[in-house]
Amino acid sequence: MAFSSPSSLSTLAVPTLIQNSTSTLFPLQRLLLHSSTNNTSIRTNELSLKITTHSEKWRAGVSFIPSFFKTKKDVKALKEELLEAISLLDRGADATPEDQERIDKMAKELEALSPVKETLKSDLLNGKWELIYTTSTSILQTQRPKFLRSKVNYQAINVDTLRAQNMESGPFFNQVTADLKPLNARKVAVKFDYFKILGLIPVKAPDRAAGELEITYLDEDLRISRGDKGNLFILQMIDRSYRVPV
Repeated sequence: MAFSSPSSLSTLAVPTLIQNSTSTLFPLQRLLLHSSTNNTSIRTNELSLKITTHSEKWRAGVSFIPSFFKTKKDVKALKEELLEAISLLDRGADATPEDQERIDKMAKELEALSPVKETLKSDLLNGKWELIYTTSTSILQTQRPKFLRSKVNYQAINVDTLRAQNMESGPFFNQVTADLKPLNARKVAVKFDYFKILGLIPVKAPDRAAGELEITYLDEDLRISRGDKGNLFILQMIDRSYRVPV
């Protein structure tokens, strides 16, 4: 679907010491020059190896520390950058291909740090979400004049009943409901059942009205999803108590 529009169907190198070298790069070598030439070269190389090994261990320890402590800070910073970037794009309608590429890269960085890995098993998924960015032209309705496009789009999901609902604001207020079937811990198959034209007139959805949706990032207030047609969807939570009609 996935989110379908209701209105449309360094590795460190070990230095090689030159025999009888007096390079100031290796001052410890001078302590060994009283030995024979061969012994000097061998012992210096051994010392160099020990120094290098110690340096590698120290560097490994240092590089581990930032990665251990930085995750939460990075997630917050990435979210702020993402939200700022998409705020200028009219939910994606004004995005250029370069904008889309940049937003997709930022989304992938967040997806790699998702605090919830098995998103379909989390209660954080429940409720009504507002779509704040997408690459789907059918949802953005970019083929229409602006005054005929929906101003806001929503998607609601209830994990316990495996139900979903897509809604759009005026001027048409169209809706569609769907059944969800888990395919794995992050992806569902979506089968639409009823459209509501103008939010009032029920119309049974055709059998071909189906798709898939993968929830790739989830926290308390932000969700990133990807559809089976390659579209990206970014949403913010607005009502956790909302229930999809059964």
